[in-house]
Amino acid sequence: MRAILLLGLGLVALVAGRDVPVTPQLNYHESVGIPLAQSIKEAEDAIHDPVKSAQDATDDNHRIVGGVIAPANAHPHLAGLVISLVGIAGNSVCGSSLLTTNRLVTAAHCWTHGTMQAWQFTVVLGSQFLFYGGTRIATSQVIVHPQYVSQFLMNDVAMIYLPTHVTFSVSVQPVALPSGTQLWDTFAGQWATAAGYGKTSDQQAGVSTSTQISQVTVQVITFADCLRVFGSSFVYDSTLCTSGTGLVGVCGGDSGGPLHIFQNGQRVLIGISSFVAGTGCQLGHPSGFARVTSFYGFITQHL
Repeated sequence: MRAILLLGLGLVALVAGRDVPVTPQLNYHESVGIPLAQSIKEAEDAIHDPVKSAQDATDDNHRIVGGVIAPANAHPHLAGLVISLVGIAGNSVCGSSLLTTNRLVTAAHCWTHGTMQAWQFTVVLGSQFLFYGGTRIATSQVIVHPQYVSQFLMNDVAMIYLPTHVTFSVSVQPVALPSGTQLWDTFAGQWATAAGYGKTSDQQAGVSTSTQISQVTVQVITFADCLRVFGSSFVYDSTLCTSGTGLVGVCGGDSGGPLHIFQNGQRVLIGISSFVAGTGCQLGHPSGFARVTSFYGFITQHL
């Protein structure tokens, strides 16, 4: 994530005297997920090399653009996804959110996007790392929203079924879904927190050996403000966006991860990381999320 989780969305470009919508990053696995998974795996492997670890101790280890390293157990609902793809030797990566002892929610494009199809998620809970530690559970039972359209990231939501129940602890906890009046709230103007394992900059080719979860605080913007940037091909009533002002937001690798607010003494999930601008996540563009209240029925149907 960039001090952003880096899902930054783009400002409108002026071409031929008219506003042209910014296109979100597409082809997630090829462009982001697969190369990032390789970089994270190499960095985590290097942790077991004391010399390499010492060399990287002073590196910029923020995993979110404009964000900071999250304290231990700050996001016990965040689950990493190590993704096995059909016909691909390597892995891809995404994030997800724990809702119950055996259900999680993520972005549909983490399971299927373009020509890439996953056949298994390894869900990683209670760990600051993706390839080491924590509770690790493999599953192939993933329910994609029936109206998901991958080329436009429409209805970009999927539910994950675990074959076993996890035990809650200080490092593994569910996040609450919106309830009551929150179900009709747009959350515009409110401050929320995003967290993930993603890149911290557009230029990032590798990652530090301090491959930890990063977090960033972002402000929810109005539907109209987001529509002006990305246009009606990618922004729907079910889209929630956060401001990229200050160069903060989500970035490559944060897909599927949570955006939450803190109300009434609990974390409440309001967004599922869906897209950032194809031009990069460090240009001050908004970040796009699937609006949880719009998919409340689908999500609760599969709890």
